[in-house]
Amino acid sequence: MPNPKVTVGQLLDRLRGTLQLEEIEPGTGLDRPVGNAEVSSPGIVLAGYVKRFSAERLQVLGETEITYLTSLDALERKRILELFFSFPIPAVFITKGQRLPAGLKETASAAGIPLIRTKLKTAEFYRRIKPVLEMEFAPTATLHGSLADVFGVGLFFTGMSGIGKSECVLDLVERGHRLVADDLVIVSKRGNDVLIGRGHEMQRHYMEIRGVGLIDIPAIFGIRAVRQQKRIEVVVQLEQWNQDAIVERTGLDVETTTMLEVELPKITVFLNPGKNITVIAEVIALNHLLRYSGIHAPEAFNDRLIKKMKTAAASNIRQYLQEDHE
Repeated sequence: MPNPKVTVGQLLDRLRGTLQLEEIEPGTGLDRPVGNAEVSSPGIVLAGYVKRFSAERLQVLGETEITYLTSLDALERKRILELFFSFPIPAVFITKGQRLPAGLKETASAAGIPLIRTKLKTAEFYRRIKPVLEMEFAPTATLHGSLADVFGVGLFFTGMSGIGKSECVLDLVERGHRLVADDLVIVSKRGNDVLIGRGHEMQRHYMEIRGVGLIDIPAIFGIRAVRQQKRIEVVVQLEQWNQDAIVERTGLDVETTTMLEVELPKITVFLNPGKNITVIAEVIALNHLLRYSGIHAPEAFNDRLIKKMKTAAASNIRQYLQEDHE
């Protein structure tokens, strides 16, 4: 589900240091909602053309906009500013620490719209704020499972409660791999096809092992045994062994699953006594890396088999023709 709207005050608290922000009128409009991840300059709105003005976006006044407003006479500037601030703008940022044109502060304050100044240049301001807004408004889902970094591949383990997801990840951590989140994984979508998983703030890097209780992974295995977030690349479905189940034997038919409208490869692993699920998980990760490098073992084996069959068939035909004396 999408994240709820954030307020200007919440963004200000998170970005004050990173963006070197200063409130012109402290406390003004901090409860105003920020509707989306877009930030832009008003452009020709300051010339009076407002038909295509996206007022729900955060607005940025750079050197060009401030210079233009300063060049106007007092009455024209007052008219333009009143028109600009008549829209439900969440907040207005002034870059490069510029002085405000006469009337800007008063008009914004009367409309209850916060004015926030930054010392950053306009391009640098955009570069820093856009990733934060994209992350804030990214589609998000909370999933039951465990996420681990295995040889640099994000494996998301899922399955019915009590099947052994946490125990599998714990064994991977003991073998030198890294835990990202256990039991509850918060997944957010970045761009069109990238899913990033992380743990909840309260339970991050703790694991529940049935019969043992909660354990602190970095305290036991060291800080190298965990990471804050990881891209999810393969879904590993753990299921109890069922002799009637249809099991993929060659790997030619790759099963997929969809998460936040992103298609991911899915591998179902059936559990039975004596199966080393940890080694299988490592092989899944390594095999995924091989496929990225262009090596697909099932397809290579299938090609060799077909080539062998064609060679054998051609040999049989030649032998038949040699023995046919008609």
